[in-house]
Order: sequence, then structure tokens, then C-alpha cells
Amino acid sequence: MKTALVQMAMTGGLCLSAVTVAHAQNMPNLPSNPGLGPTMETQSRNDAGTAPALFGAPFAGGGVFGNWLGAKDWLQDHGLTIAAAFHDELAGNFHGGARQGVDNAGQVGVTLDVDWGKIAGIDGFASHMLVVNGFGRNLSGDYIKDPLTQPQQIYGARGNVVAHLVYLYHEKTFYKNRIDVNFGWLPVGTFFFASPLFCNFANVSLCGNPAPNKYTPGFKDWPSSNLGAVVRLMPTNDTYIMAGLFAVSPHSSTGGISGWAWAQDGLGKFSTPVEVGWLPEFGKNHLDGHYKAGFGYDNSHYTDLYEDIHGNPWVETGLPARRQSGMSTAWVQGDQMLVRNGAGSTNGLLVLGGYMWNSGHIVAMRDHEWVGLIDSGASWGRPNDSVGILYQRFNMSRAAMLQQETSQDLGLPFQSNQWGTPYGVQTHENVYELYYNFHAFRGVDVKPDFQYLNRPGATTRFPDAAVMLLQLNAVL
Repeated sequence: MKTALVQMAMTGGLCLSAVTVAHAQNMPNLPSNPGLGPTMETQSRNDAGTAPALFGAPFAGGGVFGNWLGAKDWLQDHGLTIAAAFHDELAGNFHGGARQGVDNAGQVGVTLDVDWGKIAGIDGFASHMLVVNGFGRNLSGDYIKDPLTQPQQIYGARGNVVAHLVYLYHEKTFYKNRIDVNFGWLPVGTFFFASPLFCNFANVSLCGNPAPNKYTPGFKDWPSSNLGAVVRLMPTNDTYIMAGLFAVSPHSSTGGISGWAWAQDGLGKFSTPVEVGWLPEFGKNHLDGHYKAGFGYDNSHYTDLYEDIHGNPWVETGLPARRQSGMSTAWVQGDQMLVRNGAGSTNGLLVLGGYMWNSGHIVAMRDHEWVGLIDSGASWGRPNDSVGILYQRFNMSRAAMLQQETSQDLGLPFQSNQWGTPYGVQTHENVYELYYNFHAFRGVDVKPDFQYLNRPGATTRFPDAAVMLLQLNAVL
């Protein structure tokens, strides 16, 4: 059986690795949810016929400062769970890119979860809130000049504010968690196309949700959210179907720079993601697997990247770009434990991989593939450590390439897309990543991380970049 675990670690939220959260509460190596939100496959099963809960409140004990002199446990007993974490990331580009240099970025995050069953006797009803404060600079923008991806998992979109609201929503469960309803200010990517393993890696194109979806208005992930609702149905304890309806904001900063401006104009369109999943266990060692596939549609109108109203290149004719009605996306992903090293859902050798596709006439990145391996340190006497290797490939859309080739032929400036302004004709980019996570002491992990960016920005404008990072993750 899978062990119940906390929804604490994430990329972007409190940005802690799966093992960091497990260690902070003296539990076996367990997956955490990137985004401090609800990935249902990380929840508990039991023999009483109760399905996994979609959301699990962060732990009250553990961490660097323990139970805060008993305050955490007392609050949780009275229906309030508070968790806080600090993440810092020193990153240096020591070869290739535009130039060499070092940047630092970090974040402080705080969650509040309210159990209305304990406070007001409303069983199965809870509220969840996350605010963050981000700081620092972007290595990719400052030195590598790669608008497509960035080695740092913590940078951007939080606004220059003390407390950026990531999410604030309510949850109600029915029929022993077989039906779970969530509504409010929600990050689409925290519910859909998520994995508790992604943020073991630092590169933000996978952590905490894969590109290209999280860069589109209808399917954003934290620290941006959308007004919406999600319903999950679990016919069995190891299968589910989940669907959502979200208002699409046409603004680059959904909710404004602070995340609190919910009543933005232009919210007349909707995105509708649907996802199905299978969460099996294989063999006598209960080798955990998590498999999912999904499709999403956004009924907004978007500008075609290449064609004008007559089907010709608009950068050449100067005519208005064609307006495309609707944007589609699809994804399939999974992970599987191959060898178990001990108790816990990540204490072993795991393989993960996936594929995500988006409408190429609208989104400049057509598809994204990834495959990786993660192993806990039990085999070499460090059960609280982990090591991982990852390969990612980003393929740009045909429409984006044609637009850029036309601009280049005419001597015109390149046009910006969802990833900013390119430095050349974009085709594809490869990213290789290797990390080792050291568990230092209670609540604290230190992670050296190496990344090699082949064709930065999906062009040949700048040489391949080699990047070193040093992360500090601390549950407070």
C-alpha cells in the first residue's frame, strides 16, 4: 500500500524535492507534489475502500525548527496547518552561451490549509492557500541568452511584491473521496499533467510542470492561477478521470503581478482539460507506477504565428495575422519503479518519461519529450540521498520557423512569441541534466546540479552552454 504523504515540496511553491519533504517528517523516501498542490497519485490507499484524497495537507511536525515549540501540532489539531520553506539557488554559466557569469535566485513560501471538519463540523471540506516571495536574477536571460528554457527552477512571474498569491481554493470530497471537487483560484498545471518527481530536477521546463502548456494562457501553472473548478472521479483506488473548467486570462500576468487581481478584464473564454490515470503496483515488492494521458482545449482566439488573413506571411505583407479559433493540447506521461531499495514510494530506481504537444500555429514550441532515471542512495549507504539524470528535447513549430525565416530573409527583426524574442531561427534544443541530492540534516537538503544546453534558445546563435547549480532546500 502507498503511504500517506504531505503536499509540501514543489517547484515554485516551496520548491522542495520529494526526499526533502520525506526526511523533514522522518518518513521513507516519498514523492512530493511539484506546485504544493494536489497530485492524487501521491496520496494514501487503505483497506477500508476509501480512495486517495486529492489534497494532503502539509506536515505539521519536522523541519529545521521542529514543531515550532508545539504550535504546529496544536494548530493542526484545531484544523489549521501551516508550513513554510526556503529555497536558494546559486547558478553559474561557465562555458558557452553569450557570456560567463553567476546569478542567484530564491524563494520563501508559506501555505495555510483549513480543515473545516475540525473547525465547523463540515466533513470533507477544506481550504488551501499558498503565498510566495521570490527574489534574484535569471541566469538564462543574463548570460546564456536562451529565451526557451532556464536552468533555474526558481525565477520569474512572482512580481516585485512581498506576498504573491499562487492559489486560494476550496475542496469538498464525497463518497469516501471517490468524488473530489475543487473550486476557486487554481493553477491548471498543478492539477493536470503534473508529477511528484519533476522537481527533483532543476530545469524549469519540466519542474514543476512540462512546457509548453504552462506558458499558454489557458493552462498555466503556478505561480499563476486561473479562476476555475476541477472534478475528479475514482472508480477504483488505482484509476481516475479528472476534468476542469478554467477562465482564460488574456493578460501575461494572470491575477496581476501580485496574483490577487482576480477580476481582470477579458475573461470570457474557457479552457477544458481532461485527464485519465492509472496508478498500479507490480509484484511482491509493490513497484509503484503512475501513468496518465490528457487532452485540453482552449476556445479563445489567438494570433497565427505565420499566416495573415489571406494565408500569406504577415511579417511580409503587413496585413493582420489570421485569428485562430481554439487551441488544443495533449500529453502522455508516466513513471515506474524498477527496483525497490526499501519502504517508500521513491526508495528505489525509477524511470520517468513523457510527451506533450500543442497547436503549432499558435504556440511556438510544438512538442516536448523527456526521459530520465532517479535512484535513492540506499544502494551506497545513503538512503536519504538521491541521484538523477534527465534528457529533454524541445521541437519548435513549423509556423514559428517559417515566420522567423521570412523575417530573416527580409532583414526584419524577429517577432516575440510565448518565450520572448528569439535570437535566430528556432528549430530544436536539447537539455541534459545530472544532479545529486545530499540530505544534510533534519529539514535541509543540498543539491549540486549540472546541465548542458545544446543549441541554446533552439538556435545556433550562441555556443552550447554548461551550467552548474547549487540548491539549498529547507523546510522551516
